Amino acid sequence: MPSTPSSARLVVVIGTGGTIAGAASRPGAHLGYQAGALPAQALVDAVPALAGRPLETHSLAQLDSCDMDHATWVALAQAVTAHLARPEVAGVVVTHGTDTLEETATFLHRTVAATKPVVLTAAMRPATAPSPDGPQNLLDAVTLAATPGACGVLLAFGGAVYAGTEARKVHGYRVEAFSGGDAGALALWQDGRLRPLRDWPAVDGAEAAALAVPVADWPVVDVVTSHAGARGAVVQALAAAGARGLVIAGTGNGSVHRELLAAARAAQAAGVTVWRASRCVAGGVVDSGAADALPIAPDAADATPAQARVRLMLALATGA
Repeated sequence: MPSTPSSARLVVVIGTGGTIAGAASRPGAHLGYQAGALPAQALVDAVPALAGRPLETHSLAQLDSCDMDHATWVALAQAVTAHLARPEVAGVVVTHGTDTLEETATFLHRTVAATKPVVLTAAMRPATAPSPDGPQNLLDAVTLAATPGACGVLLAFGGAVYAGTEARKVHGYRVEAFSGGDAGALALWQDGRLRPLRDWPAVDGAEAAALAVPVADWPVVDVVTSHAGARGAVVQALAAAGARGLVIAGTGNGSVHRELLAAARAAQAAGVTVWRASRCVAGGVVDSGAADALPIAPDAADATPAQARVRLMLALATGA
């Protein structure tokens, strides 16, 4: 993993909205802002250190990421793939909201062969805040995207670099909002220089075929949370409404309330694919290997329930 970035190669910045592009009507506000109010070029213009860098900007969407949708995912993956294919492009940066960033990162990892870096970044404070965190995160993301040898879907946030599939949001307000789970960070930023901790993530893109499937035809996959007093009727209702897949966010090590478990097994017998994950932010599921246990996401036991949902939806869409 090289530690010396290059600013001499083109980086494409794709904006999708989020807090990093948010604007508040009340001076100094950290909440009550309009997410996605600013276009990508405005975000770049607000970072003096990016002046003179070879950059292109593209405002793909201006969404609050809690409203992220499948059609935007497809458009984003197609745009990222097209830019990565350009020989003059070193890498792509995607500005995004924090709420669903771990889902988008998982989707891009599974649908884009990121042999060049695809770096997501975001912010917890709007651009109009007295001390916004977005500008530094954007500078780090652009620098990372221009780093020779970097590859994979990555997250640059809060002075650290995470693998996109390992990133998860762990706080709803503080600027230290993301973690890499048990895997930790890939690298740290120290005074503008990248300090590597481990290798870049593997490049995937194995389910790019899903991009050719009309979004309206994507299988419906829902997340159900196990909790005290959980009802199997929730699973029954989702299956009756057309869910082809379910991810159960289990307690602890992926344990599932007996009422929910009985309904999940009945849904499985009726043809619904059911996976389990853990509602715990860290740790994932340590598979016991029990023959009667609900399965977990293949090769992704530490996936959050939201990430597991993306994986299951793509697997069903592509027949994987």
